[in-house]
Parts: sequence; C-alpha cells; structure tokens
Amino acid sequence: MKKGKNYKASLELLERGNLYDVAEAMDLVCKTAKAKFDETIELHVRLGVDSRHADQQVRGAIVLPHGTGKTVRTLVIAKGDAAKAAEEAGSDFVGAEDMVQKIQQENWFDYDVVIASPDMMGLIGRLGKVLGPKGLMPNPKAGTVTPDVGRAVREAKAGKIEYRLDKSNIIHCPIGKASFGAEKIGENFDTLMGAIIKAKPASAKGQYIKSCVVSSTMGPGVKVNPAKLA
Repeated sequence: MKKGKNYKASLELLERGNLYDVAEAMDLVCKTAKAKFDETIELHVRLGVDSRHADQQVRGAIVLPHGTGKTVRTLVIAKGDAAKAAEEAGSDFVGAEDMVQKIQQENWFDYDVVIASPDMMGLIGRLGKVLGPKGLMPNPKAGTVTPDVGRAVREAKAGKIEYRLDKSNIIHCPIGKASFGAEKIGENFDTLMGAIIKAKPASAKGQYIKSCVVSSTMGPGVKVNPAKLA
C-alpha cells in the first residue's frame, strides 16, 4: 500500500529497529500524529501466553486517568431501581425487553457499551450471537454485568476500557487522543500496562511482554522497550 507524505515524514522521526523508553515513545507517537483530525493513540501488546488455554486468558477493565477522548454512549438493560440508577447516572439508553427487541428486529447499534444488571442475563443471552462478534456482550469480568449499573455507567463515560487478548495473543486498546500530549498519554499508558502486568496468568512461562507498540490512527508504530515494562 502506498504511504502518504505525512506518514513518510513521521517515519523519518523514528530510528529503524530502535526500542524506545516509555517517555520518549509517548513523545514520538504524539509527534507522528500529523493528520488534520485528532488521531487516536493505540497500544498494541503481544504477550507470551496462549489464549487457547483457559488458564492463560488475560482480560479485564480499567478506568484510564484521562479517559480516551471519546464520547461513550451507554445502553443499560435493567428494570426497577437499577434502571432508575442508570438514568440518573446519565446513560444514553435504558430499557429491558424493548431494547432487546429493538436490537433483534432493527439491528440497532447506536451505543458503545452495553451494561446489564445480573437479573437481566437470561434476557441478554438471546443477544449473544449479535453482540458477541462486536465485542459488546456484557461480562462480569469487564464490570458490565453488575448490580451497581449507575457506577458502571459513570466509569464507562469517564474512560473505562476493556482489554482482552485476540487470537494472536495481542491486546489492542486506545489510550487517548494525540491532543492529550505526551504526559497524559504516558499516564494512561502506565495505568493500562500496570493492569496488564498485574493480570499475568500464574501458568504463563518465559517472557510475558513479547512486544509493545504505540501508534496513532494514521502514523507508524513506535516500539517500546519491553524490558523496561515488566
């Protein structure tokens, strides 16, 4: 694929094959974001685990100190007091059977996070094939199945992100916008990496963090020295 002049200019800021310390990597990834829009900064971490084994899964959720810079739309599936708490917390959509029906019949996806109270999981189960492939299925490990739906809504809107391994044993997560600057991006990076390191499975052997790269939406990857992370 042909690369544009902005990408080539960004590439010139990097030394081929170099592994950067965290602070320098955060500075560089902000400098390589040269697009006319506010680019998202993403973290890509390859782990020395095998996601095919249940005891080597790495998954969780964390609130980034400076959020992601994205406006998060929440859908809460709940009834009664839980539904009222979700509305008071500012959820964009709140409902039960009506929302499930809307998703099933209209293929409706105008939300970024789905939160459910535990008593609704029987109802939510019908949506597994629809929400699952899009990564929207509520899950207790991610804190999106909880009796305290109000808190879950507030955390989602404050910048809570879910991290999980893909089939290649890589975690991909947004850690902010280029406009945040290197310091805030660095603090978000440290928070997420701390959670990933803490989540290391007991059965994982050898080097845990195989590689770590940060990149902007349109920019090249900046390699972080994994030896400085563990």
